[in-house]
Amino acid sequence: MGIRLPDISFEEIKKRDPMSYESINPYSGKRVKQFAEHTDAEVETAVAKAQACFTTWRAKTFSERAAVLSKAALILRSRAEEFASLITLEMGKLIVESRGEVALSADIIDYYAQRAEGFLAPQSLKAHSGDATIESSPIGVLFGIEPWNFPYYQLARFVAPNLMVGNVVMVKHAPSVPQCALAFVALFKEAGAPDGAYTNLFLSNDQAEHLIDDPRIAGVALTGSERAGSVVAAQAGKNLKKSTMELGGSDAFIVLEDAEIDKTVEWAVWGRMNNTGQCCVAAKRFIVLDKVADRFMQKFQAALEALIPGDPLDSSTTLGPLCSEAALVNLLDQVKRSVAAGSRLLMGGGRVNRTGAFMQPSILTDIKKGTPAYVEEFFGPVALFFRVANEDEAIALANDSKYGLGGSVFTADIERGKRVAARIETGMVFVNHPTWTSPELPFGGIKNSGYGRELSGLGIQEFVNKKLVCVVPINAPA
Repeated sequence: MGIRLPDISFEEIKKRDPMSYESINPYSGKRVKQFAEHTDAEVETAVAKAQACFTTWRAKTFSERAAVLSKAALILRSRAEEFASLITLEMGKLIVESRGEVALSADIIDYYAQRAEGFLAPQSLKAHSGDATIESSPIGVLFGIEPWNFPYYQLARFVAPNLMVGNVVMVKHAPSVPQCALAFVALFKEAGAPDGAYTNLFLSNDQAEHLIDDPRIAGVALTGSERAGSVVAAQAGKNLKKSTMELGGSDAFIVLEDAEIDKTVEWAVWGRMNNTGQCCVAAKRFIVLDKVADRFMQKFQAALEALIPGDPLDSSTTLGPLCSEAALVNLLDQVKRSVAAGSRLLMGGGRVNRTGAFMQPSILTDIKKGTPAYVEEFFGPVALFFRVANEDEAIALANDSKYGLGGSVFTADIERGKRVAARIETGMVFVNHPTWTSPELPFGGIKNSGYGRELSGLGIQEFVNKKLVCVVPINAPA
């Protein structure tokens, strides 16, 4: 199945998504701080500075660039609570999860500081005549468009490898996390990055479009929605620029009849509820074999009912708010449309009766092909439950999706798990664990979940000129 993206233009995006860079605490609903967009003149100055920086940054040695990144990782760890609290303030992530994101971001930065030189070492080739080598070199100024749900992690996995390559980066972060965006600017400045190596821009969609058109921008990376990916990929393609797209997902969580149910349910709750379900690789479609479906559902439902809504800064809270009131309203509408189309609501389905953008943990079942719950990505605490008769049905259902990001299979038979994983059409599959991320593991998908990879040795190669240098004896035959 190829990539099928919606037909939408930048003009439509601009009408639907007016920019407003402001911190609104989703727990209290109160506006904390607001920021003005950069002017066109300020953007021009920033691009010129980035281009000038590239000429000197690319000439730095790996150890010189690594010194900056290593210091940035050290600062993150030393002030983890400060950075974590800002995530929770701006998008409502549970504080324990925010701390984990800060630690993961530091790990990613360190990972590339320590390994970039090895990943990019020249490669010798066997040539018919002479000596052939592939050299890796930076390509220039990159433009990244990043989402709100992991405000530092998304930046780290784009910024760290590319700075180590010798590229410089400009970022348009999500309008709802401007203080997190500025915190990363301050982080790299304190770590010793030169002006222009890392730039944050508060851009309108119109300005973002023009920046992609700018000949000084060499490549474009986006993590976001399928709709945004369609627009940005088209604009980059029109300008013949390399791009990577990490878009949405509707990951299958397959439970075979021999799975250890208690532990599987623990992972099911974690896989669906991490970041209040607002994760592209969250477990969203629970595909369970009939033999264990009732037992799984009884325990799964009980675990979801036990979650405690509250202040995400309080470590005893286990259910945080969604990122915004708009996100909550959209999710409630998805549930409503799904029920109207015949799906059955087993639990939840409404907002929690308290201040803040809180959604009840919810389960939909009896989901028919073609209905909203079958085809749409549910970005929040709504689990989609399917019963199947056997392994083949489970795989067929998992693959019957326009998305192809992650997935998981739970079984006591590891070899069986590997065989099932091999048949699932996604970019990532985990056996006996929900899809997750780590610096050394490549991250990315297929189909409408996008293209390209981030993290691992693959992620650092995306915006690199793989140049062939071939030395041939002058008297060699043609």
